[in-house]
Amino acid sequence: MANKLKYLLILLICASVQGVFAQIRNPGYPGQNSREPVYSRDTSKNVRRGESQNIDSIRKREENKKDSIVFTSKFIKVTSERLLADSIQLFPLDTGLVNFENYSPLNQPRNPKISLGYPGVSQRDLLFNPRKTIGFDEGLHALDAYMINPQDINYFNARAPYTLLSLFSSLGGSKEQLFKTLHTQNIKPNWNVGFMLNFNGSRGYYSTNGILGQNVSDFTAGVFTWYHSVNKRYNLLANVLFNNLKAPETGSILKDTIFKSRFSSFDKTGEPVRLPGSFTNWKSTGLYVKQFYYIGHIDSLNKGKAGNNNVLPTQRVAYTFYYNQRKYNYLQNGLDNYRVFPDYYFSAGRSRDSLNVLHLQNEFSYSFYLRGKSLKMVKNELKLDLGLIHDFYKTSQFVSDTLINEFGQKAMRPSKVQGETFQNITLKARLGYKFSDRIILDADIRQIVQGRNFGDLLYDAKLTLAGGKKAGKIILGAYLQSSSPGLVYTNWVSNHYIFNNSFSNQKTTNLSFNYINDLLQVDLKAEYFLITDYLYFAAQPGGIDATPKQYNPSINLLKVSLGKNLQWRKLHFDNYVVYQKTDNANLLRTPEVYTYSSLYYGATLFDVLNSQFGFSVRYNTAYLAPSYAVGLGQFYNGPDVTFTSYPIATVFFKATLQRTNLFIQYDYVNQGLFSNGFYTVNRYPQMDKMIKFGVAWTFYN
Repeated sequence: MANKLKYLLILLICASVQGVFAQIRNPGYPGQNSREPVYSRDTSKNVRRGESQNIDSIRKREENKKDSIVFTSKFIKVTSERLLADSIQLFPLDTGLVNFENYSPLNQPRNPKISLGYPGVSQRDLLFNPRKTIGFDEGLHALDAYMINPQDINYFNARAPYTLLSLFSSLGGSKEQLFKTLHTQNIKPNWNVGFMLNFNGSRGYYSTNGILGQNVSDFTAGVFTWYHSVNKRYNLLANVLFNNLKAPETGSILKDTIFKSRFSSFDKTGEPVRLPGSFTNWKSTGLYVKQFYYIGHIDSLNKGKAGNNNVLPTQRVAYTFYYNQRKYNYLQNGLDNYRVFPDYYFSAGRSRDSLNVLHLQNEFSYSFYLRGKSLKMVKNELKLDLGLIHDFYKTSQFVSDTLINEFGQKAMRPSKVQGETFQNITLKARLGYKFSDRIILDADIRQIVQGRNFGDLLYDAKLTLAGGKKAGKIILGAYLQSSSPGLVYTNWVSNHYIFNNSFSNQKTTNLSFNYINDLLQVDLKAEYFLITDYLYFAAQPGGIDATPKQYNPSINLLKVSLGKNLQWRKLHFDNYVVYQKTDNANLLRTPEVYTYSSLYYGATLFDVLNSQFGFSVRYNTAYLAPSYAVGLGQFYNGPDVTFTSYPIATVFFKATLQRTNLFIQYDYVNQGLFSNGFYTVNRYPQMDKMIKFGVAWTFYN
């Protein structure tokens, strides 16, 4: 009984204390006289009962009131490693509809691809775009368009959590199906983290009833972070990326006359392929960390504007660490009954070709900036970057071969056929001089001074002449490149291809003129390429034995591209045209003319739906179509086949509803009007007409 009374007494004391504290006002409450002790006032003596009830009800409403802040894209700023190269620059998030319907990397208006038929399979640029890199190269790039690399990552300053969910799919099936997720938020005002997940489960258009058929299974993921100190002197960029790409290598369907007539195939999903159990699997895992620290005086533009400060350092030291493990696998199950391969060296019905590459990179750099006192009108600004890059590589190549196991029996097991360990040391320098805001000179020099790829170099220079908004700007460019042959050209051992060659470096000289006028929406670029010791793959006339070759004489190519957008009230007409002319079209198999045009009308429907509807047409002239070497991952100059070329038209509707972008389009709507289908690669038919849709949901909290 005593214990019960004790607990009852404690309860009454707590209730009394609560009543006492209910009479004490917050010392930080507006209007309070801070000179008077808070415990000496009793509001019950100064307020009548009715007024007290009104005050309590108002206070209750205020306490239960939800946050009235509506988060929008204005709270999210985005940047990239390239934009952080010289200073800290942040830009608003782009949530518009421009190019939203062109979700596939194969159908980008200004960078079209040829492919084996649909997103996720081997691809190559349709237009001439040489690789501007030096140093060690595996020579395998057929799936590059689907990879995520450290330089592709965007970094954010998110004052509110930001999430983007995107789904792109064909209607009524999974012929094309992509899903993307991105989420980022600030842990602290100066520390942002995020992650991304991408899935591609496209199944293709033919032979999808098979076990493997033409099914794509791509998974890419990444975690990224950007941290900077409160005084913005120290910055850290880091990401961990994982790529797992699985692409079918079917050797194409058996029926090469699939488009001869409208009813040439009863059921395209049941069309047999030459290699039903063959696919390529690429895996890549990497850790990338970049740190830089600003020394000395720090200048700032737009100071005082939240989230908009552009920090301009006077000196900077930087260190970059990169670890990457890449695996290129080709798997074949079953005999080659239709002569897809030229030969086999280890096994007729089973391939397990594998190339493993370990890459470690350490980079040190120092940057110096000398500018005047006035930042609004920068003149005579000097920038100098000096750097040293050390690359370490370890390569190993395996095949599946018949070996004697521990029991003395023959068994198919992986066999290492070659491998090496080597390194490269690269010196780099970058010089920039700004005569004024309208005249800027930049020069970039990279050269490998020691290692396996000794002698590789890239010298690049640009001169920018900028006028006012009406005049636009001119960019004059030139670069000289000497790059070593890729591993697949020189030392390659696999079940169906073995190469052992000694080739010279490929040299490329480029001159360019670029005129850009944002007010007139004009982008004109003219480029001249001189290529010496050109490396490519070719076969004997009419053959399938793709072999690396080198063409020593010079090849000339002129490339002129023009982008021009027209607008009259709500009617838009966007255009892009490219003209290419080479003196050796048999080697550089690329169309002479490529065009893309989009005509659409913008309107606001139901007072809430910001929409655009219209159609687009892409077209390229006929050219010698390349062939594709299965198991090697190379497009090569095979039989001289030229396919008739017709326009490809798409009707689309896209709109924005609050935080959601959506589109629906009928791709290749003109199929059957001029032709029943088309090819971009020999023997590989492209897509049929199809209804596609896409949705992108954006969340800011």
